[in-house]
Amino acid sequence: MLHSFISESTQTPDAPQREQLDNSRAFSIDAAFPVAEELASSSLVDLVSSKGVIVISGSGGVGKTSVAAAVGLFSACYLERKSIVVTVDPARRLATALGLSGLGNQAFEIDESSLKEAGLQPRGSLYAMQIDTKRSWDEMIWRYAESEEEAYRILKNPLYQGFSGRFIQSHDYIAMDRLYDLRSRAEFDLIVVDTPPSRNALDFVEAPRRVQEFFGGRLLRLLTAPYRVGGDVGSRFFNFATRPFYRIADQILGSKFLEDIAEFFLLFQSMYDGFVERATAVDRMLRDAHTAFAVVSTLETAALFEARSFRDLLIARGFPLEAILFNKVLPGYLLDKVAAEKAERLTDPALVESLQALVGDDYDAFLINRVLNEVSENYKNFHFAAVRQAQEAREFGSDHLLVGSIPYVPGEVSDLLSLGKMAENLFKVSLLRRSL
Repeated sequence: MLHSFISESTQTPDAPQREQLDNSRAFSIDAAFPVAEELASSSLVDLVSSKGVIVISGSGGVGKTSVAAAVGLFSACYLERKSIVVTVDPARRLATALGLSGLGNQAFEIDESSLKEAGLQPRGSLYAMQIDTKRSWDEMIWRYAESEEEAYRILKNPLYQGFSGRFIQSHDYIAMDRLYDLRSRAEFDLIVVDTPPSRNALDFVEAPRRVQEFFGGRLLRLLTAPYRVGGDVGSRFFNFATRPFYRIADQILGSKFLEDIAEFFLLFQSMYDGFVERATAVDRMLRDAHTAFAVVSTLETAALFEARSFRDLLIARGFPLEAILFNKVLPGYLLDKVAAEKAERLTDPALVESLQALVGDDYDAFLINRVLNEVSENYKNFHFAAVRQAQEAREFGSDHLLVGSIPYVPGEVSDLLSLGKMAENLFKVSLLRRSL
């Protein structure tokens, strides 16, 4: 019954109920627990309108991709900007949120007719892209290789095939590389990045540095030393038997595998400067005044723990964290203390007697009392949960961060209409035609 109660209490209202929903915002998290005064004149609308890149981060399962899509949709429809949402999430959640069957490695424009059909009023344009990691690595090889022959040798190397698809930093590095590429072309007014599913909080922003360290690592230098000294992969200045390290490596890995390693990293060595330069440029872009980070979370205990980790690490590393966006928040009217007091009074024996007299002998006092107790207990539980959520949100607001909230609604964000409603709830603006 608890689940059905929350589902019913958070349904999207019909048109006659909209005014009631708007009035209930008086009990929203922001109104009930004001954030620092210096944020009073600021807003999420101002934030999005003033930035060229917004990086959406957070743990899995909190609706991060849907929120990123909602930010892009708001920017296109309300701010009249040419906006793109970029993701490397293999689960294709971005396509689902936009009501599409799929996305590719190139920017895809959402049809204006599709936006209008959903009740939206597009003043700008919205694009989306789901990065193909393997294909993007291939394109990067062609960009950095010194010659066509060198590019072909890398692309055909067995190690490269595994590295570009399964290396632990591969997805994260490509996300940052494509972001830099899009930003450099200055084709879009706003780029919203849905960060890849990360094992650690800052994998995506640290990926360029880690890839750089990987190619310059001591172990790889040791493995390729005989070939670098000999000047050619096929010739060795000394054989493996003369050095214990290489003899053991040869026994464990095999000569052919060592040669593949050597070829791969010797070829990549010629592109090393390009990687370093790109990594430096990406880091600089992520820290400049036109970039903002936003952490998405729910107000559940585990998700909040992850959100705090993201917040602390981003701040410690000097990245411009601007906002915390809470998704699936209990509706604001549950914070109403008067309503909670009335719920407490539902268990009053006098009320049971009055209802029994009203409905007649068809319902005995025990049954009426049981129903009222269940309703009262459910409402009080939700009230206490809403108060706890508001307190948690207030803590984040005290860190001088913008705090946004999106109320819980049943079901998934699976089309432009539901995405438009999410954007309305987040930015507190009108995007959809009221006749819907």
